[in-house]
Amino acid sequence: MQLVRHLDDLPFALLAAGSVVTIGAYDGLHLGHVQLLDRVTTASAKHGLPSIVMSFEPTPKEFFAAASPPARLMRFREKFEALEDRGVDIFYCPRFDAQKRDISVGDFIRRILTHGLGARHIVIGDDFRFARRREGTLEHLQRAGRALGYSIEQVPSVIIDGIRVSSTAIRDCLWDGEMQRATALLGRPYRMSGKVVRGENLGHSLGYPTANVDLRRRQSAVMGIFAVRVHGLGAEPLDAVASVGDRPTFGGAKPILEAHIFDFDEDIYGEYIHVDFIARLRGQEKYDRVEDLVAQMHRDADNARSILISGGA
Repeated sequence: MQLVRHLDDLPFALLAAGSVVTIGAYDGLHLGHVQLLDRVTTASAKHGLPSIVMSFEPTPKEFFAAASPPARLMRFREKFEALEDRGVDIFYCPRFDAQKRDISVGDFIRRILTHGLGARHIVIGDDFRFARRREGTLEHLQRAGRALGYSIEQVPSVIIDGIRVSSTAIRDCLWDGEMQRATALLGRPYRMSGKVVRGENLGHSLGYPTANVDLRRRQSAVMGIFAVRVHGLGAEPLDAVASVGDRPTFGGAKPILEAHIFDFDEDIYGEYIHVDFIARLRGQEKYDRVEDLVAQMHRDADNARSILISGGA
């Protein structure tokens, strides 16, 4: 998959006959997103046209709530890898700024979708809005499509157990510790990925050495103690207990992911791992005595082992 950040850098020779385009944040790549992408790649194969996912960095929601942005479900690298795995040809991800904020409906359609991306078929969700003040609607796209020669396909939302699948619904589930429900909406366990970095060896000094992963997020979608499975260190996932938080007992300020892998003693600094969140054990707490924290860590490890051995939450 090719990553393109500027309209002028698009492979125009590849787009000469047109493209199949979808637009959205695609944060978390949940079951609703999967349905949209399946329609995109199917249309791409049918018409012999390249598929394009258009997104923004930062996302519009992050831009408009810069002081307190919503928690990302995925880092940029994770999103790129997930889209590539779904068979997308081009990931067009320009910067969202004041100019993009103020673009008119007509300019968005003509300058970006048709002249820039060469859209011949556009796939959107049933809640899709675009352009300045979210004025752009399905009707705008349909009206312009009749004049400019592209077709529109609107895909209905996915509903699971009465809940509309969305990134917002998944964030709510994760924050409330409802990991099974989040897994159902995502179609897989919630995952955080990253490179194992050197920490302060606090876990090792307490008898619980951890693989530390820098979240590279301003906000985390999960906080607390979890039963997890770690992928990327062998053929099979490894059971672990993990903490996501700012280590209040030790006066930490920056949230970090720390995973203690059971029955494991290898140097994995620099390795890129994936941590799947299976069940939430409790929220993070501050302890007045380190001994009390260690006793709780023993209980957390035992609880995580029991949950994971039994097959999950």
